[in-house]
Amino acid sequence: MSYLRTFAPWIVYAVIPSQYWQWSALIALVIAVAGIVPQLRAGRSLDSLIIDLGSAAFFAVVTVLAFADPNTALHPYLPALSSGVLALIAGFSLLIRVPFTLPIAKQTTPQEFWDQPLFIRTAYVLTSVWTASFVVGAIALTALAHGSSGLRTTVQVLAFVIPVTFTLRYVAHVQGKARAALGELAD
Repeated sequence: MSYLRTFAPWIVYAVIPSQYWQWSALIALVIAVAGIVPQLRAGRSLDSLIIDLGSAAFFAVVTVLAFADPNTALHPYLPALSSGVLALIAGFSLLIRVPFTLPIAKQTTPQEFWDQPLFIRTAYVLTSVWTASFVVGAIALTALAHGSSGLRTTVQVLAFVIPVTFTLRYVAHVQGKARAALGELAD
């Protein structure tokens, strides 16, 4: 699944216990960079790698911070910052009119559908849902910065699980409507 590859650095960073945050940041950075290189070699454009590039930049900064000042006062707020950064990246992808879900969808969709209004609209809807989930996650994680680490992890996971579930269901719904419309045209 392309989404799993795209968000792998964030998932790894979220699930490694907080006391090992230096290493989780470094591992996430390595995963992010390792994901970008083959895609660039395969000819993917930079705008189609907005989440990947943003991930690498974020984890590069966090890795430097983590090793330079392991006891930084920012540490409890990094889960909120990570969701906030994802919200900014996803929102920016909407702003530049390349919703981050569009290049991901193109990897599994035949090229003849790429310019279809329904395909493009679906990418905007999905990216908007992901953006909203990250915003809500950032707000909740800010409020929980000094709370239970288990609760913070749950919120981080939900900020991904909710849009993944919506994506799967919405895409199935759109595909069903498209098949029904094609069936009506054939009659």
